[in-house]
Amino acid sequence: MKISFIGGGNMATALIAGLAGSIAQAEDIHVVDPNPEALDKLGAQYGVGTAPAIDAAVAGADVIVLAVKPQQMREVAASLKPHLTGQPLLLSIAAGIRGADLSRWLDGYGAIVRTMPNTPALVGMGITGMVAMAGVSAEQKDAADSILRAVGKTVWLDDESLIDPVTAVSGSGPAYVFYFLEAMQQAAVEMGLSDQQGRALAQATFAGAAQLAAQSSDTVEVLRQRVTSKGGTTHAAITSLEAAGVKEAIVAAMKAAAARGRELGDELGKDA
Repeated sequence: MKISFIGGGNMATALIAGLAGSIAQAEDIHVVDPNPEALDKLGAQYGVGTAPAIDAAVAGADVIVLAVKPQQMREVAASLKPHLTGQPLLLSIAAGIRGADLSRWLDGYGAIVRTMPNTPALVGMGITGMVAMAGVSAEQKDAADSILRAVGKTVWLDDESLIDPVTAVSGSGPAYVFYFLEAMQQAAVEMGLSDQQGRALAQATFAGAAQLAAQSSDTVEVLRQRVTSKGGTTHAAITSLEAAGVKEAIVAAMKAAAARGRELGDELGKDA
């Protein structure tokens, strides 16, 4: 499988790390990025081909991964359009850019899979929401799934509008986890533990609880209740969180993230 990346940032790097030597050889991976430092690093670390602009190697790819910022996608589509001589799969990882708009910018090109990965892909533990446009073949859908499974799990959607909720839950989700960890570490220090101790305790607790939830057949609500003895220390903490409306605030925050995803689609997809 020949794979070209347009954009060589963190998510592209994570995908390349997972792909190189597994479902694609290094010589079959090509990266386009205007930043010479990013290209030098990728070339040295993974042995992939690189170029500062879209070139013939991109045109010969089976899969083209669009790993640029949403605000850059229209310009990238204009540069890519003349090179779509075959029928490569376009794999977009840009938030907010709707498949219909990307297709329109490419004169109706239909072999597009829109995805929303997340940053734990950097350590092979990502999860990606994915939706295929009508012009994607069964083989191309399998290829898209293989590429994203190289860095974690995949969840396929039947409705593209669900990408915005996926963005809110898992795309933006790592930031919520880091935010909660920040609070746990701050509390640890304020109660007398060292920075190092607070970090170790908070991170191990979060990772362990997440793994327990993943391996248990019980719901997270049941797991929480088992730790929360009435009148005990955990009950005091949960009672305080409930009184502060933390759960409602988290739900509202995630809905705000989804709404912003829809807004981005409206803003970036409208005709200039």
